[in-house]
Amino acid sequence: MSGLLQHINFPGEEIPWLRDMRCRAAAAFASAGVPTAKVEAWKYTKPRGLNTNDFVVSLPSSQLTKVKPKLPFEAYTIYFENGIFNPALSNLPQGVEVLPLIEALMFRPEIRPLVNAETDFAAYPFAALNTAYLNEGVFIRIDSRVELKKKLAIIYHTDAAGRNLLCNLHNLVILEEGASAELVEYYCYDGELKSRYLTNVVNEFYLRRGAFLHHYKVQNEAFKAAHIALNLVDVAKDGGYCAFCLQKGADIARNETRVRLKDEGASAEVDAVYVMNGWATLDTTTDIEHLAPCTVSHQLVKGVVGGNAKGVFQGKIHIAPGAVRTEGTQLHKALLLTDAAEVDVKPELEIFADDVKCSHGAASGELDEEQLFYMRSRGIGEGEARQLLIDAYLDDAISKIEDENIARWITLEAK
Repeated sequence: MSGLLQHINFPGEEIPWLRDMRCRAAAAFASAGVPTAKVEAWKYTKPRGLNTNDFVVSLPSSQLTKVKPKLPFEAYTIYFENGIFNPALSNLPQGVEVLPLIEALMFRPEIRPLVNAETDFAAYPFAALNTAYLNEGVFIRIDSRVELKKKLAIIYHTDAAGRNLLCNLHNLVILEEGASAELVEYYCYDGELKSRYLTNVVNEFYLRRGAFLHHYKVQNEAFKAAHIALNLVDVAKDGGYCAFCLQKGADIARNETRVRLKDEGASAEVDAVYVMNGWATLDTTTDIEHLAPCTVSHQLVKGVVGGNAKGVFQGKIHIAPGAVRTEGTQLHKALLLTDAAEVDVKPELEIFADDVKCSHGAASGELDEEQLFYMRSRGIGEGEARQLLIDAYLDDAISKIEDENIARWITLEAK
């Protein structure tokens, strides 16, 4: 046992290009270290508790669980236990190529340049840490013009059993021209509520011309866990990326999404909800890059913060030179349930082109006491009344989800 950076002999140590990639990433993380408040991108979100020396790197085990978390809808499933792929509980469709990432990298040399193609390890230290341990994760490729009939769900289940696990996962997803799919990520746990572990995830999505991906995520890690996720998305001409993230669990969590709208007609919708209490810090960070004319992006993020918790939203819209006739909107709202609750918001617009339509806004407030009084005067208990008002507050964000089954599931998970 040691700190975050340990030497582990993973498969492929004898392969020069793979060994070099891991070594470069390890050196980058050793140089940068765990971000502090002096790092601008992390000044509101201090990843406390990650400089301990009791991390146990999650490794394959013959003792795999037979219990599979249930989803309230039909889906093809890819299942990870304690950060390790469990093929016995996975159910995969035809017409979709799914391989363990390390296997795909070894036998499909054409995809190697896509891994970390746009990742600056100095700017993304946890991506560097992730690559230093590059082994677990999946490669998914959906053929041209294939439309999946069911959702594709990646279930990440953790039962730390008293260990401070370090789980690193790296997924590479390619949708070929005209393909469309719904991808669900579900992070859940069993065992002690106060389990300590770190889930560190990098997702790389490549959407070819006319491809469309709905990406849903529910993060409900243990009360003392840490969750760091980086989503890197490239969208080609007339393609679309539509994401919705619910963050509810973990002591400290950051869901960061960077979208590159590379060609005309590319679009992105990156929405999120976070619900928190205790001492937690939940961070939603987005960076939408409009790199071509006639691209569109929209963001709506709503938070509910109670106890001594802190919500963080950092959202950037970048309009590159020449990206004319572009539209980008961004709105963050937060509901503060206690005097000690805190929200830090940093919206940014970087515009280097004319003839664009861009806006951003932020607001925070409290529960409406008159509405609360009215409901209580009609015989509704205080707890139920507060929950009804919170549900109504979140509804305009969740109602943007077109899939009724997903919207219903996220509504229940948010309670």
